[in-house]
Formats: sequence, C-alpha cells, structure tokens
Amino acid sequence: MAPGITEHTATAFDVDLQSLSRMVAEMGGYVEQLLVQSIEALTKRDFYRANRAVYTDDVVDSLQRQIEEKAIVTIATRQPLAVDLRDIVAILRIAGDLERIGDLAKNIGKRVTILTEHEMPARAVRGMRHVATLALGQLRDVLDSFVSRDVSVAIAVWQRDKEIDAMYTSLSRELMTYMVEDPATIGFGIHLLFCAKNIERVGDHATNIAEAIHYMVEGRPFADDRPKSDATAAISVPVSVTH
Repeated sequence: MAPGITEHTATAFDVDLQSLSRMVAEMGGYVEQLLVQSIEALTKRDFYRANRAVYTDDVVDSLQRQIEEKAIVTIATRQPLAVDLRDIVAILRIAGDLERIGDLAKNIGKRVTILTEHEMPARAVRGMRHVATLALGQLRDVLDSFVSRDVSVAIAVWQRDKEIDAMYTSLSRELMTYMVEDPATIGFGIHLLFCAKNIERVGDHATNIAEAIHYMVEGRPFADDRPKSDATAAISVPVSVTH
C-alpha cells in the first residue's frame, strides 16, 4: 500500500508543478506585454499604452500572489524534498523577479505624462529603444529557457547582461551631456535617466531568472561572478550655481 500512496503523491506533485510552471509562463507573457507597452508609451508619448501598462501590472501582481499561494499549499500538502523542493524554490524566485520587472515597466509608463510636455531628442529616443530592445530580448530568451528548461539559453542570457550595462552607461552619459549643455532640460533629463535605469534593471532581473533556471536544472549556482559593465557610478554631472 505504501508504494501506491508514494506514487499517488508523486503524481499529484507533478500535476501541481506543471500547473505552477504554466502560471509562471502566463505571468511571463503578461510581463513581456507590459514592457513592450511601457517602452512604446515612452518613445511615442502614448497615454493609452501608458494606462494599459498600469492595468497589466495589476494582472501581473495578481498572478504572483496566486503562484505564491499555490506553491505554499503544494509544499504543505506534498512535502517535496531535494529536487522537487528545488523546483518550487526556483519558481518562487522567478515569479518574484517577474513581478519586479512588471513594477519597473509600470514606473516607466507612469512617467509618460510628465515627459509629454517635452520634445525627446531623436538620439535619446534611439538610445532608449536600443537598450529596451536588448532588455526585451533578454526577457524573451529567459522565458523560453524556463519553458524548455534549456540551461544553455539561460547561460547565454546571463553572459549578455554586460551588453545592456554598456548601452545604459552610454545612454546615461548622453543624457547628462544634454543636461549640462542646456539646464532647461534637467528636469526632463532626470526622468529619462530614471526610465533608462529601470530598463537596465529589467536586464538584471532577467539575469536573476537565468540564475534560478540554472539552479533548477543543474542543482547549483553559476560558478563565476556575474559579468557587469555598468560604469555610471563613475559619471558625474557638473553643476553650476549662480548667485
């Protein structure tokens, strides 16, 4: 009788795990949609897309709560050990990072109202689109890696994070140059800097997800330190004060 009970419990856990994986994949789809909406809202100064981004983030938050609740119930009722428990922990980590990406994208959308009062420099628009394209590619690839459990894709995402950092550093320098040359653009430029930083952080969270997938599949973290190329801490903006 014991083997039958064990088999039944294992089967029930597999069903729960598959359900959690589907929920994470669904959440990832909404987060991807949210990021696209917020970037389009920013670069085209589109109120409609900005409002859609706020609404979509509510859906993302709701899915994260559902995933957490189901994971807790699964742990309590199935009492998974070793590999099974590792899968649940990784799923919770991934859902948490997806929720943070949703927040970052929503924050970009919420700044659109302020930025509509200013004309965005063409080069800044191109730079913003470029770094956003890199971050969106990271997100899409890491979600594909999760669905397929292809750790090689997760590793590639992890290694490419430095590309987003380098692009963000370049864009930040450009925006700061605008502000130094024309003090009237400072307020506008600061909002754009926050948006650029949010996009760079999307790449960081995608890399977190890649690390969770590697842990889920391989049972160990990455052996090397995360590659980083963000040099913005060394950038300073000269400020002139007139009396």
